[in-house]
Amino acid sequence: MLDAYFGGAYMRTTQLFLGFQALALIGLGVAYFIRPHEMTNLSGMLLMAQAAITDVRAYYGGLQMGLGAFLLLACRQTDLIRAALILLVLIYSALALARIGGLWLDGGFEQTFNLIALLIELVSAALAMWLLRRLPS
Repeated sequence: MLDAYFGGAYMRTTQLFLGFQALALIGLGVAYFIRPHEMTNLSGMLLMAQAAITDVRAYYGGLQMGLGAFLLLACRQTDLIRAALILLVLIYSALALARIGGLWLDGGFEQTFNLIALLIELVSAALAMWLLRRLPS
């Protein structure tokens, strides 16, 4: 049923969205894996121990690359579209809520990095939810 529904513009829009998200996640993941110090410095984090560097490479690098790979797979296999959109809604919503909580707890609503990241997370969650709601049940 999804294959018939995905024949038109909706399929292209969804694939473009998932493809863009995949490339962004893979690109950031590769950057965190290759240049962990530079990437964490963008938000003001300092990596003071080898264990911290490895953790950033694994979590910020590996996790984002894995998520991006799943989204690319979903672009090719229409039966994964719903799962990919649900995943993006949950991940970006959780990130946005945690970031809002952090900004409130840390008194940092003037933090440009986190405000930009929050905007990206909210827009990404909203777009994924919009696309998800357009799927047939």
